[in-house]
Amino acid sequence: MKRTEFLRRSFRTLGAITVIPVFGSCKSNEEIDPEEESESGTCVLTEPETDGPFPTKNPASLVLEDITSDRTGTALNIRITIQNKNNNCEPLADAVVDIWHCDAAGNYSQYGNTGMQRADYTNVSFLRGRQATSSEGVAGFRSIYPGWYSGRAPHIHVHVYNAAGKSLLITQIAFPEAISAVVYAQGVYASKGQADTSIARDNVFSDGVSTEMATVTGSVSNGYELVHAIVVSA
Repeated sequence: MKRTEFLRRSFRTLGAITVIPVFGSCKSNEEIDPEEESESGTCVLTEPETDGPFPTKNPASLVLEDITSDRTGTALNIRITIQNKNNNCEPLADAVVDIWHCDAAGNYSQYGNTGMQRADYTNVSFLRGRQATSSEGVAGFRSIYPGWYSGRAPHIHVHVYNAAGKSLLITQIAFPEAISAVVYAQGVYASKGQADTSIARDNVFSDGVSTEMATVTGSVSNGYELVHAIVVSA
């Protein structure tokens, strides 16, 4: 199944096709040079991780580039390059990339009113979205810098599929702790304060983040840009 057909079926679940504009200061997928992406220099498969405890329900209904919705926080542009281990880590076009993360207060949409999350956001879907990769293997999103919740270091969840819809990898993206500390000291993040769990003590990342650590640049005032390469077997 081609990328266009896969996305067309995703849109059909909504009953209409909505075009989401590209984030103002972010390059379009076609303009992004994969050489600009953060890579280790070696072709190493990205570490798989859990999609829980708040995976996206019906991700095909959330074909979005701007996933911010009504959430407030420091602006974050996300550029993810998917590379194929089985093709010398060349960019993988027409892959489908789902991402999701918590808001500034540490809450997830589509869940709540439980022991794990008291705030009830069961009827909304903020900070969740799906995009297909360009010919350069890049999927881009507009969002906010994720907050944190107890027991976890800041992170973004990612689920990668091939063009036919076959699952290739579920993983997570880690953030540089020094940048998170700056973000969490200001704005809507300040009332919650600094993350209570370091990467070294995180139950997902404690075994290492060599294939999961993003490159993040920018500032609180101008927003941040995250670039990250994910290597899959396709």
